Amino acid sequence: MTSEQITTLFGLMLRYTVPTLKIFGFTLLYSIPLGMIVALLKMCRFKPVSWLTNVYILIMRGTPLLLQLIVAQYSVPYILQSSLCPGFLRSLLENVDIRSDSYIFNMMLIAFVLNYAAYFAEIFRGGIEAIPKGQYEAAGSLGFSKLQTFFRIILPQVVKRVVPASSNEIITLIKDTSLASAIPYMEIMYIAKKQVPTYASLMPLFIAGIFYFVFATVLTLLFSFIEKKLDYYK
Repeated sequence: MTSEQITTLFGLMLRYTVPTLKIFGFTLLYSIPLGMIVALLKMCRFKPVSWLTNVYILIMRGTPLLLQLIVAQYSVPYILQSSLCPGFLRSLLENVDIRSDSYIFNMMLIAFVLNYAAYFAEIFRGGIEAIPKGQYEAAGSLGFSKLQTFFRIILPQVVKRVVPASSNEIITLIKDTSLASAIPYMEIMYIAKKQVPTYASLMPLFIAGIFYFVFATVLTLLFSFIEKKLDYYK
């Protein structure tokens, strides 16, 4: 390939970094708080709640994200065809355009968020359970409520403990956005695959790989900086 063609490919893929980062940003925005909620539900003493939460986590972590994306994308037609579909749900879904960009993005985002929330939940649960029980008792003896204890004493320590593991998941997420090309969703990997037959070369895929490498490197440096800033909290 000529340098001019490579420059053209770089420019083309650069325009599609926005959809890629959109998946990444919205997934983090929703999956992190959802993951905290799921972690608390898993630690709930009411067994039916913790059992259902365990089933959800097991399904999300035990099946491929690509499969979850495909199921989310094509679930509406199957629901409409099912005789078990309630009438009110059928009336809501009949007007959904499964070919629209908004539908594709929303269903894809649901799959990403549910998947990553399950992983974050296990990370957060491990961080919370690693805090000695004596700290809860000490906070209670000082007059702190349960909410004050959690947000002012426990949560700062949990954040420091979960940053390394969370950073691994977040770096994995930026690479997993490439799975959206199977929906298909117009992001970097989708465009790269479309350009392969045009140029009769694998160079578009290598260029896409460079973009993901840069994203991952930036995130690695960012989390290294965050971990150093949190070193003060022993």
